Amino acid sequence: MGEEQFDTPKEVEVVTFDTAFGKFGIFTCFDVLFHDPAVTLVDKCHVDTVLFPTAWMNVLPHLSAIEFHSAWALGMGVNFLASNIHNPQQRMTGSGIYAPDFPRTFHYDMKTKEGKLLLSQLESHPYRPKVNWTSYASSIDAFSVGNQEFKGTVFHDEYTFVELKGIAGNYTVCQKDLCCHLSYQMSELRSDEVYAFGAFDDLHTVEGRYHLQICTLLKCKTIDVQTCGDSVDTAATRFDMFSLSGTFGTQYVFPEVLLSEVQLAPREFQVTSDGRLLSVQPTSRPVLTVTLFGRLYHKDGATSASAHSTAHWLEGLLIVIIPLVYSLCW
Repeated sequence: MGEEQFDTPKEVEVVTFDTAFGKFGIFTCFDVLFHDPAVTLVDKCHVDTVLFPTAWMNVLPHLSAIEFHSAWALGMGVNFLASNIHNPQQRMTGSGIYAPDFPRTFHYDMKTKEGKLLLSQLESHPYRPKVNWTSYASSIDAFSVGNQEFKGTVFHDEYTFVELKGIAGNYTVCQKDLCCHLSYQMSELRSDEVYAFGAFDDLHTVEGRYHLQICTLLKCKTIDVQTCGDSVDTAATRFDMFSLSGTFGTQYVFPEVLLSEVQLAPREFQVTSDGRLLSVQPTSRPVLTVTLFGRLYHKDGATSASAHSTAHWLEGLLIVIIPLVYSLCW
């Protein structure tokens, strides 16, 4: 990642501290995308609140700071206090106080150089609801989409997409082991905007290696479907209703709803116990993306183990070949 100026600990540290208002954990920036120490703090240390300093460079459509950090709070069932550096020239903005039910307050500003102090009240011991992320999606039949699928790229990953053709509809799109289901109702069908529904189930390999399963409804940059997945921060189409689910192979799924001008949608959606991301009212702004962002941490370990065994095999091969060549030279 080109950040050699930072120390790398020989062993990952899990840092917590107890207070009269709950147990806190700390980790930094890019760590939020990996199991250790982030998930360990929640699953094994049972922290209530995470303190999260970051220099987060926003990457749309799925990795804008306020979008992903609020989704992580919801998916993990903890309070998440994210303090981002404010440097709009490097696309670094977006801080927030996020609770498991909805964002309490957040700040996103690409126009000025001014920072902002965020204040909010939180439950010191938030309730963490149980969600079976594959229950609903595995129980229904696939919606027919015909031969309408196409490939599109989102942050260097190749998704399988279908275009949303009507003002309302039901779609299923699959990739490998993941099948995503969408039901939706737009407020209007515009001729100057295109939305696509996509699935991704594979290893992400750019600026980090991690396994993803993602179901996403997103606005395309232009009416050309080849731009579906490109970064876009404004839209004009509101949705009266949406329901999104997927046959995830993980229980670590982070629900994202991002609206036009990179704004969140507090209290406008809910997650059901059977794994659906549902709107509870028409969106207050036009929609950029509605996404279920799944992480397959157990496959990250398989990748590392494979690389480790390959390294040992190569090392053994060198031990055999080098003395052989050396003796031939003599």
